[in-house]
Amino acid sequence: MTLKSHPALSNRLPVWRARLVVILFFAGFISLAARALYCQSINKEFLQSQAEQRSDRRVELIASRGVIKDRNSQPLAISTSVDSVYAVPSEIDLDQLSEEKINALTEILKVSEKTLKQKLSQRDRDFVYLKRQLPPNQAKKAINLGIGGIALETEYKRYYPEAEIFAQLIGYTSLDHKGQEGLERAFQESLSGTSGSRSVVRDNKGRIVEQTELIREVENGEDVILSIDKRLQFLAYRELQQAAIEHKAKSASVVVLNAQTGEVLALANYPSFNPNNRATFDFSRTRNKAIVDVYEPGSTLKPITIAAALDSHAVKEDSVIDIESGFMRIGRRTISDSHPDESLLTVSQIIKKSSNVGSAKIALSMEPEKFWNVLSGVGFGESPESQFPGEASGVLRNFLSWKPIEQATISYGHGVSVSLLQLARAYTIFSNKGEIAPISFIKVDSTPVRRRVISEQTAQAVLKMLETVTEEGGTGTRARIAGYRVAGKTGTAHKLVGGKYSANQYVSSFVGLAPVSDPSVIVAVMIDEPSAGKYYGSEVAAPVFKNVMEGALRILKIPGDSKVLQEAKSSQDRGNG
Repeated sequence: MTLKSHPALSNRLPVWRARLVVILFFAGFISLAARALYCQSINKEFLQSQAEQRSDRRVELIASRGVIKDRNSQPLAISTSVDSVYAVPSEIDLDQLSEEKINALTEILKVSEKTLKQKLSQRDRDFVYLKRQLPPNQAKKAINLGIGGIALETEYKRYYPEAEIFAQLIGYTSLDHKGQEGLERAFQESLSGTSGSRSVVRDNKGRIVEQTELIREVENGEDVILSIDKRLQFLAYRELQQAAIEHKAKSASVVVLNAQTGEVLALANYPSFNPNNRATFDFSRTRNKAIVDVYEPGSTLKPITIAAALDSHAVKEDSVIDIESGFMRIGRRTISDSHPDESLLTVSQIIKKSSNVGSAKIALSMEPEKFWNVLSGVGFGESPESQFPGEASGVLRNFLSWKPIEQATISYGHGVSVSLLQLARAYTIFSNKGEIAPISFIKVDSTPVRRRVISEQTAQAVLKMLETVTEEGGTGTRARIAGYRVAGKTGTAHKLVGGKYSANQYVSSFVGLAPVSDPSVIVAVMIDEPSAGKYYGSEVAAPVFKNVMEGALRILKIPGDSKVLQEAKSSQDRGNG
């Protein structure tokens, strides 16, 4: 049997069936061609947009926030690169995800299953964060699960190397890198920079497979150089913390200024908080009490009163005031001294012994307007314009509404409220020959423009009086520093509670400057509600001042000027000659 005669080859396909196959083949070809034509021309834009939605993305290029540095370029706030896990819910079929993967993802991201499913079920959204700012190894675990539509985005997290020590001063940022408090907020515009953007192509797992067009260049934030000296801040915070704990105080604050320029060299509060740990944030501790809270300054205001009286010629340096054994009645009110030991005091002795009666009598000898002008001139009742968010203006009522008793009590710091920063700044009139310096948190390279408040002669006279406070017989002997002439003033004020002065709650303070021969540093200390037994400013605040000032003078290498030191130096010079 030949090949042609094989039975299988002898069966022919019916003509109609062959034609049907050919027709179906050509129909299929034509339909495919028509579909291709439809997709590439008629419905091109819609399909292209759908493809781009699934693959082409516009990725935001996050600007790196500027570094905040101290005056010696030591970093106080920096930005570190972190990963955030996000999802494209429109590309995820939640029903197709296994429980195993869902459980693994919730464990890695530390979120509840309910929260995760709620985010992934938003099918109308193309972007949703699942967890932000994760450590790289943790974020990588989430991606390694291989869930399509879940990817990583690089962000920056703010980190504060010194944590609690600078917390209320530097502040902190939100997850979106916006300053929320402190200097982070004050300099938000310069620190933040401008984000950029780039077009990218992603695969079905959300991974970037191709970077295409750069749409907008990223502009990183500018660095900010503060006036703060990290070394002084450490010192100030340590001393403040020890004192607050020792005296069981509610809170405590300290301000350290450059006495000539008004630059803030250190500013600390206790208790503080750790800005690096958001989980343990105690927002009651985020307030910078030295700047945004006010208190009645007590006797630390007396030097301002004496300066106003001398400048208005109401009294002279050698004037003698009868303090009437430490008691004085004005209407129904009685003003008294804590330690009356003499009836006649000079103006200088009123400062040295901190006489309320003497201060009140001097204040009442002035015209109210002239007294008010000096108080206003040193910045009381108005913002110090330091740029710090929420800085307090304090309270200084207009002199036209003063009654005699109010003019008297204001003279020793009752009936007027200030922030500790305002009070420290007020003392710059004694270090700058009667001129007040502007406050600055930014390092300055030249002497700023100052404004005259009192005469140079008055400023020098009060500075000498303030030096007697730390000498034998004064209220501030615990503020003395070996090798230096120190000037300052103690303050002890009853706290206002519910509109009335508390009998057993106090604010203890000390403000001073050194060295007297050429004032370089001003330190102001405030201890709120010391409750361990001692409460006088001389006992509670003066030792903190001494330790902070002594350390500052040493760190800044400011030479001593005490009379003993000067005599020894003079003797050495004569010997060398």
